[in-house]
Amino acid sequence: MSEDTLFAKMASGEIPSDEVYSDEEYYAFRDINPQAPTHVLIIPRKPIPKISDAEDGDRALLGGLVLKATEIARREGLEDDGYRLVINCGKQGGQTVYHLHLHILGGRQMNWPPG
Repeated sequence: MSEDTLFAKMASGEIPSDEVYSDEEYYAFRDINPQAPTHVLIIPRKPIPKISDAEDGDRALLGGLVLKATEIARREGLEDDGYRLVINCGKQGGQTVYHLHLHILGGRQMNWPPG
């Protein structure tokens, strides 16, 4: 990873995190400020600042991100009762770390509309 984001440092082990999953393309860890009983973040190791910065060549990576998130949700026992996947984009979208990440939230009833 060439970017120097908080999440990149967590994925490289430079900053400690509560790892849930790791492979050559993705890294997942528990959120330090959970908004649900299960709150896991998954990032691509490729540093994309926000979803709107993704390019056509990132299609497989982004599809893999969603598929890996569903696999993690299943491992976390969320499949039967359901869960929510969230990607925030930019300041008004609620993004605070500019390294693309997907939130996996579950273990409680989600409300609509969010936020």
